[in-house]
Amino acid sequence: AADTSGGSVNAEDPEPGFGLGGMLLNVSVSVLVLALCYGVYRRWGRRVGSDASQGKEAASLPKMKRRDFTLEQLREYDGVQNPRIMMAVNMKVFDVTSGKRFYGRDGPYGIFAGRDASRGLATFCLDKDALRDEYDDLSDLNAVQMESVREWEMQFLEKYDYVGRLLKPGDEPSEYTDEEDIKDHMKHD
Repeated sequence: AADTSGGSVNAEDPEPGFGLGGMLLNVSVSVLVLALCYGVYRRWGRRVGSDASQGKEAASLPKMKRRDFTLEQLREYDGVQNPRIMMAVNMKVFDVTSGKRFYGRDGPYGIFAGRDASRGLATFCLDKDALRDEYDDLSDLNAVQMESVREWEMQFLEKYDYVGRLLKPGDEPSEYTDEEDIKDHMKHD
């Protein structure tokens, strides 16, 4: 039999739309999305607040005057003994206090706070084994590892304040003038 209704909706057909089942599904999905958003907000909202307070703490510390460090002097700046966090990369010492969430005691790179991080960064090793208690000339690293150290050094030069050199045993610290110190800090601001 041919359809003679001319395409009109038959009174026996249900109305187009979702009906009760569709509405319950929409409500369920909406509740689930809201719960997920709330969970993400609670988790990330706390982090943003703590990151802001860490940034304020770093900003409240005056900029370090330019100076050189022995390994022993550098160890004081681990974020625990001293609120400032510094570390060395490729014989250069950086103030990384503004990156406390990375380099602080509980951060993923916290092991490097107050230390020469060159070997650990070059070998992608975050174990105590990557740290040396004596001066490390890195002479046993291969070319790829040394390139990695140089890349880390460039990243640190862009992001953090360069404070001075890590001294080899027997090296004398450089005498930095206030003019050099001001010029260097202006470059990094």
